[in-house]
Amino acid sequence: MSIVQTQTTSFKKELYQGIHDLTTDVLKIALYTASADLNEATTVYSSNNEVTGTGYVAGGIVLTGTTVQSDGYTAFVNFSNAVFNASVTARCALIYNTSQGNKSIAVLDFGSDKTSTNFTITMPANTVSAALIRSSN
Repeated sequence: MSIVQTQTTSFKKELYQGIHDLTTDVLKIALYTASADLNEATTVYSSNNEVTGTGYVAGGIVLTGTTVQSDGYTAFVNFSNAVFNASVTARCALIYNTSQGNKSIAVLDFGSDKTSTNFTITMPANTVSAALIRSSN
């Protein structure tokens, strides 16, 4: 299987088509096992190889605190930390847009399996060089 941290290619195309509005659409993040096949070619959310565990609900959780900014030639997006009140082991995550047919946005690769009883994804600083999702010229 292939896990690659990236904005998905379909998301980049759909931005130019005006499909996504990250400030008003409902965005979710779902957790996956090391067997997941998530990369630049991922187009929509799928439950294939999604984690299971006490308190985890298929489809993940809604992302909150969405902030869209720009600086110079770079636009960037970030979110509040994602806290799953669940006991799970996950290798990666998928951010996707439920308001737009569960279209994919980005894949996060944790680098190795991570296990927690309150699984938390700590988002990076929302800056031009550190933001989770960014695009530049």
